[in-house]
Amino acid sequence: MPKLKRTDQDERATDFVEALDRGLRLLQVFGTVTGPATLSDLARAADLPRATARRILFTLAHGGFVTTDGKLFTLTPHVLTLAGSFLQSNQVVTVLQPVLDRIATSAQEIASLALLDGDDVVFVARSSPTRVFSAGLDIGYRLPAFCTSVGRAMLGRLDDAELAARLKAMRREPVTPQTVTDPKKLLATIIADRAQGYSLVDREAEPHFRSISVPVRRYDGTIVAAINMGAHVDRVPAKELIDRFLPLLREGADDVKSRLL
Repeated sequence: MPKLKRTDQDERATDFVEALDRGLRLLQVFGTVTGPATLSDLARAADLPRATARRILFTLAHGGFVTTDGKLFTLTPHVLTLAGSFLQSNQVVTVLQPVLDRIATSAQEIASLALLDGDDVVFVARSSPTRVFSAGLDIGYRLPAFCTSVGRAMLGRLDDAELAARLKAMRREPVTPQTVTDPKKLLATIIADRAQGYSLVDREAEPHFRSISVPVRRYDGTIVAAINMGAHVDRVPAKELIDRFLPLLREGADDVKSRLL
């Protein structure tokens, strides 16, 4: 009898480690609770049996990622080594950080770098001039991609058909009263943003805040990230974002293109 050939799906199923997946899921749910949490709360949030969650939590505690008094569990600063490994190994972050520093110093405003993660954007680097209070879009901060300037700049890498399907499938809940959620309007906006080479979002992602972003391309023209600057609507008008911030962002993105592989 001929031997059956293993498929890629079979290989993936064999390589999948369920215990690791559950451990990572449990780590992630800490971000959904405020302060120390009980075993029952964490197990429920992670959709895991209580006994399974208990074994995982004590394994994480043994590794120094979690601390407990026997009843309540909290993450320790050691968990930041996981994020640190990403930031130190990611070429985009390494190359763009000096560019963000230069832009922030020149404009005397905060500059940020974001990556696309599913239907969200994640801010992975930032730079702030000393005179500006450093708050808001901290590293690791997540927002829906469809209503942010960085998200729209990165979604522009999709062709029209792919973009339309992606927008229709993604969750589009209003974040502010100004948030556009209609997929047809979003499609037209992102196509227009792609053509002009930047995206400007006014109070759609956060109340009283507007931002402008440009896509960051690697050597072959593929969009891999986006950089942005923003400000409170009472302090910086939209025209200033275009006249003063946009040239700096474009220069920064152009500067790194040949260095991103």
